[in-house]
Formats: sequence, structure tokens, C-alpha cells
Amino acid sequence: MTIIKNVFEAFAAVMADVRVIAKDDENIQQRFRFRGIDAVMQAVGPVLRTHGVFIIPTGQELKSETYETRSGTMMRNVTVTMQYRVYGPGGDYFDGVSFGEAADAGDKAVTKAQSVAYRTFLLQALTVPTGDVDPDAVSHERVAAEPVAPVVAAKQQLAAMLKKAGIAPVEAVERFTAVHGGELKSTQDLDAVEEMIRHYAEVTGA
Repeated sequence: MTIIKNVFEAFAAVMADVRVIAKDDENIQQRFRFRGIDAVMQAVGPVLRTHGVFIIPTGQELKSETYETRSGTMMRNVTVTMQYRVYGPGGDYFDGVSFGEAADAGDKAVTKAQSVAYRTFLLQALTVPTGDVDPDAVSHERVAAEPVAPVVAAKQQLAAMLKKAGIAPVEAVERFTAVHGGELKSTQDLDAVEEMIRHYAEVTGA
């Protein structure tokens, strides 16, 4: 009596047989080696067939944008979300999801993105070592946003108050010069600006 493996047992057998996929392709522009989709499929495909496993892709989402390169070439950048249904020899299955992104000047952006998604799914699902630098090996810190100077915040508050009340900014500028001297735009006198806020708060009832 032939015992049919369930999909998890069959896929585990595939994992056992696919341990290494060499990085035989090279990116000429950026000078790094990688595993192309053909190399991955040539390594994985025969093993899937041996263990009676097959995979059906289904597109879940597609996002697209166009942009121009420095040389003036119009490119289309595509990001796809793909679902992969993995069937075992008995017809049972499980689902997985992967993402792919690619750009092309012609009509190949979608198929390129699908290839990236499928390659990523196979490498990750089968736990094939990537040989890439671990994400934890490099770290960075964000530059803290500079706090808004109090006088700048006060001027912003005054401008918002004037706009809400329908008062022309030139009126406030003229009043500031008459009462405090100098220019409202360039002043660093916080007390003077806050006095303006209090004045217009009383005038407008804010």
C-alpha cells in the first residue's frame, strides 16, 4: 500500500533536498552577484516534481508608478503582492504570500516583479541561505528633528489666528511696527509677538 505524504511532509522533503543555490548571476551596474529566477527554478523545479509538489500563483495586489531617470528614460516601477498555493501529492495545500518590486522601460515591469516575488517565496519558504549581510549587522540613527523655536511657534500661532479671523496680515505687520518698532517678520522678541497674540485674541474674542 502506497502511503501518500501530506503537503507538509512533501514540502519538508523538498527542503531536505534543496540546500544550496549558487549565486551565479551578476548585476553589471552595481557589481554584485545574485541568484536569478531561472537558477532558483532550475534548482527547485525538479525537486518539487520528484516529491509531487506544485505551486499555483495568484496576484493579490499591484501598485504602479512612472518616473524619469537622469538620462531622460521613462520607467515604470511595479510592486506586486503574490499568493502562492502549495499543493501536496494528495491534493491538500497551504498558502504563502510574497512581495516583488521591479522597474522597466518597456512592458516587462509586472513580469519582473512577479519573478522577484516567486524567487523570494521559494528561497524563504525553503529556508535557503542567502549569504547576504544580516540586517542586524548595520544600524543607523535618525537625526532628531530640531524643535521649533518659541518665537517661530508664536508667529505661526499669530498667523493662524489672523487667517481664522479674516484679518489681513499687513494690519498686524503695521501694528507691530507702530507699537514695538522693527519688523514682525524678522523679530526675535517673543514677548512682543505674544503681546500681538493677546491683542488679537481680545479683538476677535478667540
